[in-house]
Order: sequence, then structure tokens, then C-alpha cells
Amino acid sequence: MMTADIHHNSKRVVVTGIGAVSPVGLTVSSMWEALISGKSGIDYISSFDPAPFETKFAAEVKGFDPMVYVSRKEAHRMDRFTQFAAAASLQAVESAGLKIDNSNAEESGVIIGNSVCGLLSVCVQLKVLNEAGPRRVSPTLAPTMTGDAASVQISLILGTKGPSYSPSSACSSGSDAIGQAYQAIKAGDAKVMVAGGTEAPVTPIVLAGFSAIHALSRRNNGVQAACRPFDAERDGFVLGEGAAVMVLEDASYAVERGAPILAEIVGYSSTSDAFHLTQPSPDGEGAARALRLALKGADLSPSDIDYINAHGTATLLNDRTETRAIKNVFNGHAYRIPISATKSMIGHLIGAAGSIEAVICILAINHGIVPPTINLTHPDPECDLDYVPNVARPVKVKTAMSNSFGFGGHNSVLIFRRYSE
Repeated sequence: MMTADIHHNSKRVVVTGIGAVSPVGLTVSSMWEALISGKSGIDYISSFDPAPFETKFAAEVKGFDPMVYVSRKEAHRMDRFTQFAAAASLQAVESAGLKIDNSNAEESGVIIGNSVCGLLSVCVQLKVLNEAGPRRVSPTLAPTMTGDAASVQISLILGTKGPSYSPSSACSSGSDAIGQAYQAIKAGDAKVMVAGGTEAPVTPIVLAGFSAIHALSRRNNGVQAACRPFDAERDGFVLGEGAAVMVLEDASYAVERGAPILAEIVGYSSTSDAFHLTQPSPDGEGAARALRLALKGADLSPSDIDYINAHGTATLLNDRTETRAIKNVFNGHAYRIPISATKSMIGHLIGAAGSIEAVICILAINHGIVPPTINLTHPDPECDLDYVPNVARPVKVKTAMSNSFGFGGHNSVLIFRRYSE
């Protein structure tokens, strides 16, 4: 009987620590305060001259110093996206009261999703290559530019010896990292996983690339009102940067070591539209399927969901498709669920979007308040759900859903619930 109980317990996965570096705060608490105050982190780009670009603004992380977390030597060996991930991971591990040592290292892993990877370093070294030749290219480029750089560095810093890799699924990367970490623990492949997403895409080449496909807002006057999810006057997303990471643990292990349990992760799904390189399937079929699969995996009915953090990019197609998918799955209950698009304040963190929104869901569960969708002043008639316009709202959230729908037809959904023994 005892063995069966332990086995059953090991199937439950809890969140014991969270960390974030965002355009509205360099820690979880400062970010949360800004979000529930409806504060925007969007401003004119300061890291390079945006004058030649059609879009001159982004949601940058301001005042970040990697040396608060790692040595100068370590920071030098990391692209900005890895520095963000290291900071968020160390915050999460500290808040979980977790120590990785010989007793748990082999059963602890790291999964950090991203999409753009080390393009910042690549662009700097391409300039060196063109101006000074191949011999002058930095020896740190090879290990800093790769997609797995963040998970590698975090594994080195923490000493984890379990699974370590970096999924890349565009805007779903952070959600998939958390989902795969959840599955690894459920399968018994790990007891502890450090998982999330990170991205530093505010670079000239990325800005130019997304501008070329007309995906970005061009509202250069009044930039803090530029990101307008579900609003009739929306004109595209706003590039953001940062990282969010959480510590997931086998529930029995977390209880045994007296860890603070912030939430339980109960559902994850991932589907593909197989429709278009950048556009979502207009009927929202792939997204709706992901919502249904996540609910089914969590053994929940649509009426159990108290809050949804929407993907809500503020592109014309995404917002309508997501609204359609939610209505298809939740039917009448769709109109009763408070839904936030927090990208309205922090921009679109691409590979880190899903993880930062998952952290926001956990905060909503713990604080009993949901952040607003700011800049929602002219609702799109086709987007007629309750998007918590402009002002945060007290809501008793027991179960929260986080949606991520990425370029290439990626659809990933996570469900978190208040933990009870």
C-alpha cells in the first residue's frame, strides 16, 4: 500500500520556486507589482539607434547587471539571453530553498526554451569577421550562440546532472520547456527540473526581420499604448526581452524537504496547425485542440478554469483566432472567464513568452488578483470575451490556464492549480 501511495504521489508535479527578469521588473515581486498596476515596459529602443527602422520601440530590460548573479568571467561567456536565464534560474532556485548536491544532482535537470538564441553575439562577431578577418572572431562565440547555451550554463552553475536541453518552438518554447520538464518528472526521469524560457531578441536584425513581414506595431507616437491586444485599433506585436524560470519538483520530494509549494502543474499539451509558416489556422482548430488536450490531461472540465493568460499578441489574426478557439472549447463559460493579455505591458518575449505568462498564472493563484489587458479602449467586435480591460481585478483563482501559440503553427497550453494535499 505504501509503495502504491509513493508511486501515486510521484505522478504529481509542483512548482516550488519562480524567477523572472522582465521589461517591468528585474525580480518576480517588482514585475508583479508593475503588472497589477497596469504599468507598461514599452519604450523607444535604447540599445541601438532605431532611426532607420519603421518600428522604433520595444520592451527592453532596463538596468540589468548580470554580475549580480554570476562572475565577470562567467558573464563574458554568455550572450544576453543566457545572462537573463541564469538570473531567473538563480532567483527560482533561491525562492524554492533548493540545494543541488550529491544527493539529488543526478535526478535534477534543466530545460530552457528559446527561439532567437545568441543572435546578439553572432551579429557582433559577424562585424568583427567582416572588418578584421576570421582570426579575430572571439573563441567564446561557439558556445555562446547556440540554442542550448542557457541550459548548459545553468546546469554548470547549479551542478545538475539529469536531462539538460533547450526546446525551440518559436513563441511556444518557454511553455514547451515547462511542459517537457513536467512530463520528465511524471515519468520518473527526474525529481527536480529547472525549466522556463529566455530571449534577447531586441537587435537590429530581428527588428528588421519581423518588420519585413509586417508583424510589428508601428505606433511610434505614444509607444506605451502601442501593444493593444483584442483592441480594434491593434496593429501588431511589440518585441520584448527577458526570462522566466520555475523549479518543478516531484510533489512527494517537495513535501519531504519542506519546500514552499506555489502551485501544482496538472496539464500540458502541444499541437501543430500544419497550416502556414507564420499565420495561425483561421478556424483556430489547432489551438482549440491544444486547449481540449490540456483539459483532458488535467482531468478538468472547461468550467474548472478560473483564469486564462492569453497568448494575446495584438496581431489582427492571432487575437481573433485565439478568441474563436476559446469559444469553441469553453462555449458559454468562455464569457465568464477573466482573460488577460499581459503582452500589452511587457511585449512579446518570443521564446520566453510562455514561461513568463506561466509565472503570471502562478502569481494570480497565489495573490487572488489578475493583471489587466491595458490599452483595450476600442474592443474588436470579433473579440468579445472578458479581457479584464485596463485595471487589475481581484479574482479567486484556483485553476489557471496559460496559452502559447507560435509562428509555424505551434500551440502549447499549460494548466496550473492551487496545491492541496
